Formats: sequence, C-alpha cells, structure tokens
Amino acid sequence: MGIGTGPGGGAEAGPGDGCPGADRRLRAVVRLTQAMAAAQTGGPATGTGTAHGPPPGPAPHGPVPHRDVAHAAAERAREAMDASFAAVSCWERDRGRLRVLVNVGERAPGEEEYPADESYPVHEFPEITEFLHEEWAGGGPPHAWIETRDGPGTAGDGPPPAYCHQRVAALRRRGRGSCVVAPIVLHGRAWGELYLARRPDQPVFTPRDADFATVLAALVASGIAQNEHLEEVRRLAFTDPLTGLANRRAVDARLDEALELHRDLGTVVSLAVCDINGLKRVNDAWGHEAGDRLLERFAGILSRCGARLPGALAGRLGGDEFCLLAVGPSADEVLAAADELCRRADALELGEGVACGVASTGDPVGEVRSARRLFRLADAAQYRAKALRAAGPVAAGREGGPDDPVVRLATDPAARPRPARGSGERRRLRGAQGRGRR
Repeated sequence: MGIGTGPGGGAEAGPGDGCPGADRRLRAVVRLTQAMAAAQTGGPATGTGTAHGPPPGPAPHGPVPHRDVAHAAAERAREAMDASFAAVSCWERDRGRLRVLVNVGERAPGEEEYPADESYPVHEFPEITEFLHEEWAGGGPPHAWIETRDGPGTAGDGPPPAYCHQRVAALRRRGRGSCVVAPIVLHGRAWGELYLARRPDQPVFTPRDADFATVLAALVASGIAQNEHLEEVRRLAFTDPLTGLANRRAVDARLDEALELHRDLGTVVSLAVCDINGLKRVNDAWGHEAGDRLLERFAGILSRCGARLPGALAGRLGGDEFCLLAVGPSADEVLAAADELCRRADALELGEGVACGVASTGDPVGEVRSARRLFRLADAAQYRAKALRAAGPVAAGREGGPDDPVVRLATDPAARPRPARGSGERRRLRGAQGRGRR
C-alpha cells in the first residue's frame, strides 16, 4: 500500500520516488497526527495553527465522545485528500445507527458542523456490519473504496454494487461528484468511518487515493484509541472511586471556572456542603461495609437532588463530607434543592441525616472573590446547622446580611457557637489547611 502522489490524481509514485506529491502526503500525515494530539490536550498543534476547541454549547443528548479529535482528523484528512468535504462517523451498536460526529468543508444544506443527532440506520449502509466484517473476519485488512455519482464501487476493494446505492444517491442529492469511504477499525472491530468527497468539477478519486484514505483512517483510529486512554485517566483523576461522584480535584477546578464567570459576568455561584451525621457510629456498630453503603446511598440522593439544578456538580470532598456546586440557578433554587436533600437523607435507614450549609453569591454575603471565601461561608453555615441540630439547610447571609452570624463566623472562626448537647462529632471550622487549592 503506497502513499502515492499528491491529491488531485496524476502519475502514481511511492514515497521513495522523490515525488513532491509523496512529500506532501507525508507532511499531511504529520499534520493530522499533530492536530489530533492537540485536540486531546486543548493546545496548539505545531505547524497547524490552533486546535479547535469544544463546540458552542453541549449537544442535547449529552457530551459526544471524541468529537474534538474527530473534527481535527476530518479537517486534516480533507486537506490531505484535496477533498471539498469530510465527515467522521461512529457506529453506535446499541442503537444500530451510524452517527455523524462532525462535518467539515463545503457542507450541503442541512449539514451541521457539529450535528446534534445526525444518524442513519445501519441497514441503509450494511457494508459496515456485513461485507466489511466478513472481510476482516477472513483475515483481510480494512480497505477504503470509492464511489461516484455515476455508479458505485468504481475503485478500491470495496463492497459490491448492491451495497452502495444509498451512498450514490447521497452524492447526487448533495451535489458531490465522488467520495472515498475508509473504515475506522478500533480493537479489531468496526468503530466508524472516515468519509471524504469532492465536487463534480474536481478529479474523481483514484485507487491510490483509496490507499491513502485507508492510511488516514488507521491514523484516526490510533488517535481515538489514545483519546480513550486519556479520557479514562481523566475520569479516574476526577472521580471518587466509592461513589462515582466528582472528587475534590474536580470540584476545585469547576469552582475556579465558576468564580471567573461570577467576576466577569455576575453569574450566581452557589455551594452546598453537607456532613453525614452518625457515620462513625454506623461504622462502629455495623462495620465499614455498612458505612460505605450509607455513603453510596447518600451520593445517590445528592445526585438526584442536584439534577434539579441544570449543570450542577455533585461531589464528595472526602470522608463523610459532600458538596453540590451550582452555577447559574438562583440562591432560592439551590436552597430548595438542599432542603429536599436534607429531607431525603433524614429518611435513610442508616445514619442520622445531614448537616447542610449553603453559601451563594446571590445572597447578601459580601464580596466573594475566591473559592476559599465561598468554601468558608458554606463551612460556617454547615457548622451552624450542626450546632443547632437544624433539620434543614442553613444559608449564609439570610439572618441579617453582612451581620449574619454565619458571615461573622466565616470571617472570625473564634465566634463559632458551642454545639448543642448530643449533636454528634464536633468539627473545627476549616481554614486554608487541609483544603487544597482554593
């Protein structure tokens, strides 16, 4: 399988022939690899400009895995093949659909760069599940094939014409002259495809183009595999292993970003901090397995209550301490979610409910310029809730504004009240130590 000439057809030559076209394609391979690597890290790709950042706004069905990497790959593959259009799609086996992740280049009407849910039933393109699978199972390598608006299967070792009528119809419908379809194979299985098309006034793709598209698809597969590993590392680094909630590192990172929005745009940022009452007694009486079960049950309740607040982050800060970070919802909405959390926690068969404190920039708590300040306010509110044995959350700033006892306690920890008798373990109001970066 040679790399051949530069895009656009012409005489064929291998990479050792000193052909300028071969050099161009070798450089294209390097650019594609660099662009995918930059997309994984969010940094610039050497010699290729700045990598594409995340698309504007989340997709309605949640974040799309590998979309940034797919965008970088599609754009560089389009350039390498002198194509007018490129797309990367993945096969969603559970849905039986081929889902388009990105469309780049000259898009036809109705084609979006980041489609919300552009997908096609796999039975319309059965080569991905039937012909190609049989070829790979028989020991053959995945290979790209070419189609034109005048007829299918004109070049490459692709599927027979019976498989290709949908793609030919799509070429005509979208005003394209020819396309090359390269399977993306990951872990020995069909993952998706790299699709490249040219206008009718451009040269039709050649068998050498199909060879090169196969090489590019293999590089895309390698980039996606690497991105999977990186995503798993990120997941482990920012997830509490017992509860599956965000860990302290993730909360700190999100809170830093949230407070930037607050400083720049006035966005309301709220933090609810909760301690599970009686966890030590559960551990002492029934063992740590029961204690872990209590932590997991409470984590589920926290996640459920946090779902009332769009974009809220539920996290475990460590031990028996949890938090809910909301960016955008009003202080009243956060307080209502915290109240529901307290009621549901009180109904658990294990433990003795929770002590919950809420601090929000939407309440009269004074200036909040740092994560440390918001944490101290939420801590002070939680400490007061525990000292008063409050059944619901205590919110900073709601008992007198700047003269609120919680606000004073956050400013001067020496002003903390004595916990009520039988209120459980006493906690010292935390400062900067033991909290990590704020």
